[in-house]
Amino acid sequence: MKLTAAQEFRHHWKMVLAAAIGFSFTSVMTAATGLFIAPISQEFGWSRALASSGVSITAVLVFLFSPLFGVFIDKWGVRRMAIPGLVLMVAVICSLSLLDGSVWQWFAIWTFYTVAALMTKSTVWTASANSTFDTGRGLALGLVLSGSALAQAFTPLFAEYLIRTQGWRMAFIWLAVTWGSVAVLLCVVWLRDGYEISRKQRAENPSQGKSDALLDVPGLTVPQALRDPALWRIAISTFVIMTVTIGLVVHQVPILTEAGFSRETAAVYALPAGLAGIAGKLITGSLLDRFPARWVGGLTIGATAFSFLLLLMPGAPAWAMITALMINGYAGGTKLQLVGYLTAAYSGMRKFGAIFGLMASLIAGGSGLGPVLGGVIYDVWHTYTPGLWGGFVLTLFSALLLLGLGPYPDWNRREEAPRR
Repeated sequence: MKLTAAQEFRHHWKMVLAAAIGFSFTSVMTAATGLFIAPISQEFGWSRALASSGVSITAVLVFLFSPLFGVFIDKWGVRRMAIPGLVLMVAVICSLSLLDGSVWQWFAIWTFYTVAALMTKSTVWTASANSTFDTGRGLALGLVLSGSALAQAFTPLFAEYLIRTQGWRMAFIWLAVTWGSVAVLLCVVWLRDGYEISRKQRAENPSQGKSDALLDVPGLTVPQALRDPALWRIAISTFVIMTVTIGLVVHQVPILTEAGFSRETAAVYALPAGLAGIAGKLITGSLLDRFPARWVGGLTIGATAFSFLLLLMPGAPAWAMITALMINGYAGGTKLQLVGYLTAAYSGMRKFGAIFGLMASLIAGGSGLGPVLGGVIYDVWHTYTPGLWGGFVLTLFSALLLLGLGPYPDWNRREEAPRR
């Protein structure tokens, strides 16, 4: 008997909370990088492009290896990936406090960080929600992936305070130990999703375990997914929107300081943006459970374009800056939720880990390109204006790709059902 959304949440709310906090910790470094750019650049004499390249180093390697780790999810499940990955992430973030100015040391630490990122990135948490929920999948994804908005809201304030009072080295340690410990504890105790339910069922009835994946459900194979036009549109849209929005998130503090605001004020402005992101995920999640995902996604992403226009206003007042960041937080903050939902909707869950692993490669590619591209634009033109205009155009293009998607199959049936 199919459960209602309310029944699903009553059964699995602890898993949702654990996954949300786990994902929030994996988003801490992306949200905090903008605060560390200036002190690290000043101490070691690095360019902004180099000081912001840590996220990009990770993104390049995640781009290469995400499909492999997606296969691991299909075989092993989320829990056996996420918990060791979170522990490793705590250790690696702490090691950033030992930087001595060596570029090779910087590259090496971020390479180790990549391993933890591959084990804890959006693929993992999206698979956790998609494997557990059916009727309430959209809202469940919104709640789980609100972890990134939580990090965006509170990390800048926390990191700015730690850097100002403890120095940037101790700030890395405090960020890792405090936030990371909570994430690890909750996941150890409560992270029991659809993969673990399937593992338990297989243990109780070994004759049912005929598939090489933990989830024996309908959906596309990887070769079929690679030939699917709808998934290609989702993939291109995802890469584009990740490039422009992650670039904006990482450089939002320098953008605001260039506009005449102090670092402390810029950090405070990040709070309403993060809270708007949480609201956006919850509202979008509810809409995804009621309306076609292509319309919800296209209109939500398209709204992000207004944030770039507001940031381009000459002598923009505080209200314009706050509004711009809130729009980006609301609309852009739903991008992982949208791609997770759309991928599951158009591919099914049969090989979701491997297929979304390919999507995660593009997520990583865009996440890596955006921060470095923003740094290069500033280093060349000494202003972020060209990048903001580019973000406006590319965001509209990304939205149009989603709006042009066709209806998706009903994967509750083994054979392709009439489309809705």
